[in-house]
Amino acid sequence: MTSKTKKLVIKNGTVIDGTGKAPMANTTVVVEGNKITSVGGQIDAATLTDATVIDATGKYVMPGMIDGHVHLSSHQGAIPGVRYTSSPDFAALWTARIVSRVLHAGVTGVSVPGGKWFVDATIREAVNGGLIEGPRIFCAGRALTPYGGIFDSTNPLTGKTADDSVGVLCNTIDDYIRETKRQCKRGVDMIKIADSYWGDTQTVSRDEIAAVADEAHRRGKVVSIHARGSGSTRDAALGGVDWIFHADLATEQDLEVVAKAGIPIMPVFTQCQLITEQDESKGFTKPMRERVRAQLEKNFEAIRKARAMGIEILVGTDSGNAAAFEHGRYHGREAEILVNEIGMSPMEAIVAYTSRNAKVIGLDGQVGEIAPGKLADIIIWDKDPLADIRVLQKPELLSAVIKDGRVIDRSVVGFRHLETEPGRANITPQG
Repeated sequence: MTSKTKKLVIKNGTVIDGTGKAPMANTTVVVEGNKITSVGGQIDAATLTDATVIDATGKYVMPGMIDGHVHLSSHQGAIPGVRYTSSPDFAALWTARIVSRVLHAGVTGVSVPGGKWFVDATIREAVNGGLIEGPRIFCAGRALTPYGGIFDSTNPLTGKTADDSVGVLCNTIDDYIRETKRQCKRGVDMIKIADSYWGDTQTVSRDEIAAVADEAHRRGKVVSIHARGSGSTRDAALGGVDWIFHADLATEQDLEVVAKAGIPIMPVFTQCQLITEQDESKGFTKPMRERVRAQLEKNFEAIRKARAMGIEILVGTDSGNAAAFEHGRYHGREAEILVNEIGMSPMEAIVAYTSRNAKVIGLDGQVGEIAPGKLADIIIWDKDPLADIRVLQKPELLSAVIKDGRVIDRSVVGFRHLETEPGRANITPQG
């Protein structure tokens, strides 16, 4: 699956180091073990001794991408010949099979804001233990959501919750604290709170958010929140979360609160843009697409204001939320949107995908940058992503993927695309 080397030399490439500095042409990167030891010009013969050498002449070397919003276990779809695609055991098998697709697309780290049972934590441990190949995984358990929240799967007549729900019902502060403690005991990296679908109502209070943040932070965990609405965006900042997803309907006054608190926003545009490009054959009706398009335009406007205020913008795609958001296919799409709709330069978009996004996998200052002492998560492109930011969404242009100092054998796909049943494969966009 991987080629382990004590020393790896990448020579003659143009390095885009992930910090925003100008690209460095004809540069050599030396990796020893799992860390970068030098970045510079010519190297002596001794450095090449017993080293694996990659000649990157005419190629572009940058840190591996980090996708801050990827759902791994939350959706399996209807697969011919499989009766129970949403059982815990099948969800784990499915997830173990698809994580290599993410890594092969140049994504060396993912943050997973919610999934089924504790499948994502199990897969994280399997990757860390070398049982399967995949990116670095930083994950939540089920999202904490109340009645009316985006992940509320309760039957309104019986009050019963679906066993395979991506959310766990919390309706009191005690519920939120108890579930936070339970998930921390299992070893999640993050607690995810989930407000309403579109943000037109607020279902989670500031006191509930603050209670989760206090408990999680005391236990060394971070807190994120699905907050499309005005009130939930503002209260998330006041409640002390670590980052906010979406913020579609946030007003200028809400964003001022977010800016004052120093809380980043991850808009996750890719999912909604993909919905607007679908048709009825995939289960996305015209009214839904129109609704999403209107919401997307509001989100663009809010994030332009947020960026102008100096709020840090993070990167996530919502890949894996449904069959239409296939793993390994759209992880680089957000960069094009950030450039075209938000006004970022290609360099700023790359920084957002790399050094800026390192915090969302718990490795701020350790990954996302090509510099001595950093972990060696590196990708090499055949074409220049600064000249055309769409390069980041074309895995076929990847010359090499290196994770933790190891060259990944991408000939081992690890997953065969499975057609899922139309109309059942997709769900209303979630968080």
